[in-house]
Amino acid sequence: MIDETVAEIRAMRTHSTSAVAVKATRSLADLLDREYVTVDEFERDLEHNAGVLRRSNPSHAALHNAMRDVERSIVGEATSVEGAKQLLEDVIARVVDDIETAKGEAAANAAEHIEDGDTLLVHDYSTTVLEAIENAARDGAHLTVYVTEARPRTLGRKTARVLAGMSRVETRMVVDSAMGYALRDCDRVLLGITCITGGTYYNRIGTFPLVVTARELGVPVTAVGSGAKTIEEFRFENEFRDAVEVMREPVEDVEIENPSYDATPIGMIDTVITDDGVRN
Repeated sequence: MIDETVAEIRAMRTHSTSAVAVKATRSLADLLDREYVTVDEFERDLEHNAGVLRRSNPSHAALHNAMRDVERSIVGEATSVEGAKQLLEDVIARVVDDIETAKGEAAANAAEHIEDGDTLLVHDYSTTVLEAIENAARDGAHLTVYVTEARPRTLGRKTARVLAGMSRVETRMVVDSAMGYALRDCDRVLLGITCITGGTYYNRIGTFPLVVTARELGVPVTAVGSGAKTIEEFRFENEFRDAVEVMREPVEDVEIENPSYDATPIGMIDTVITDDGVRN
């Protein structure tokens, strides 16, 4: 399960950073079925596998924090292999609950800032953003939501399908280059968070031009996500995906760059909403 999870994370088959952290944490349950002679042997294996999972996507702050939390909570705390395994089982449950609770609280906080009749624009795929919109609609708000395609992986299509299943939400999809057209009708841009560190907000590619365009048009931008995605002393590493996502047939003498994330100065974001509250 750990190897499969690492492969899935590296291939970005799980699109939500919170979901990645949860999946990685749960995969450590593999260690419960392994045989160990000593606690030291168990702890070395735990540290190795947590490190492999952490490095499978060095851009995900939530993943980094989850793996570090597991390690800190277990290493040096048990006196027997059986006790170490029981502790791991308990810590997995606690860390997963912490992630899901923080995500839910962030979404609830964001929903309070969505008003009846709002027109929103969202980009890429964020389960926290979707939960915030669903909460607001469930509480009676009638909303119009523009969704960008989010090329090259067109994850906006997945977002649009989820939104289309929500009552009181009118969903509209536009290509990424039509963001300026859509923003003229919008009251707010609502984005997820991959990571905030060192005064920089990192999110899926396409976020930076979207934020710049929104500021030019006077449309406020809100980023919403777990507070665990705000992290100090974290070296964010962008990922460059396969060129085939951009162009199926290679062209001679054309170098295709396919970065996964954009870097945006945090000062360009009007509001950051986490489980800890709202920061303007």
